[in-house]
Amino acid sequence: MFDPTTWTGFHTWLSLIAIATGFIVMADLIAGRDRRGWTMAFLVTAFATSATGFGFPFNGVLPSHIVGAIALAVLAVTVPARTHFHQAGRWRVVYAIGIVASQWLLVFVAIAQAFAKVPALKALAPTQSEPPFAMVQGVVLLLFVLAGVAAARGKTPPAALPA
Repeated sequence: MFDPTTWTGFHTWLSLIAIATGFIVMADLIAGRDRRGWTMAFLVTAFATSATGFGFPFNGVLPSHIVGAIALAVLAVTVPARTHFHQAGRWRVVYAIGIVASQWLLVFVAIAQAFAKVPALKALAPTQSEPPFAMVQGVVLLLFVLAGVAAARGKTPPAALPA
């Protein structure tokens, strides 16, 4: 599962890196910092995570494909908000919401994978339709909504201010 020489391992490592860097980028948004390296690492690994998710064998469209397509669509708006529109005006809010939404989608899938693969969690919610799974996902969603509001209201980094 964590062997980076397999497709699953590569995808898993990309996901873990994206989640770790995503939390740094979210904290920077809230604090009004702009660290290009961390942001680019997050955007690249978040994109790669969603893209590699389509490389697994499947028959028909699965929920993971829908989440992956949504994640790629969010990034398709978030990246230009930063690179082309330089977070100017309303693009700052679009960018902040896009970063937080991208991170939430990664964490949502990580939680679903944990409930599918960790025996103690699987015992609590074997079909992921039981209350423990819904409660965890609900609490995490609430925390991300609060973080999204804070990120959207966060200070504008000096690099994003118009000249």
